[in-house]
Amino acid sequence: MTKSAPGKLFIISAASGTGKTTLVTALVKDMPGVIHSISTTTRAKRDGEVHGVHYNFVSVDEFKAMVARHAFYEHAEVHGNFYGTSREWVEARLAEGQDVILEIDWQGAAQMRKLMPACVTVFILPPSIAALESRLRGRGKDSEEVIQRRLAAAKGEIAHAPEYDYLIINDDLNQALTELKAVFLAERCQTAVQQQRHAQQMKALLS
Repeated sequence: MTKSAPGKLFIISAASGTGKTTLVTALVKDMPGVIHSISTTTRAKRDGEVHGVHYNFVSVDEFKAMVARHAFYEHAEVHGNFYGTSREWVEARLAEGQDVILEIDWQGAAQMRKLMPACVTVFILPPSIAALESRLRGRGKDSEEVIQRRLAAAKGEIAHAPEYDYLIINDDLNQALTELKAVFLAERCQTAVQQQRHAQQMKALLS
């Protein structure tokens, strides 16, 4: 992918426990030119998480200071914690021609649509609420109180799915990954994108 062809911004959202992060991790591993944006958050690190790899972990005071200096493209409070996306980092990666994935909630997605109308939005759905509860319990990372809170919030989050460009139901992981890859490939093959990416080749073909 050449630097003359800017990358695309992809917004991927889902209720907690739907398998969004697993899908995104597999996609980034399999598709060259796709990178995952690292969000800034005030929530505590979970076991195995690394600062600067999974998230940039900051205090609430640090986060508020970043908001004050307009360092974020979007920011939101989710389940009592703050999350934000670095404006400078995203713009630099897109300018390099890389496709950038933001894993953000529906509130953040709504903000990003206003700031970057050309962004591509994808919502990942669970096959059922029962399956979602089973996945949350199977992670073994959250307390019962947290699980119940996430389940209560899930229906409200899923209600915003029709606002997105694409919907993928994560019942079978491999099928969901195939569908997610198809979204990225289709967006890359749009005429306007291909004309810019392969300008010299198009010129030669039309001469």
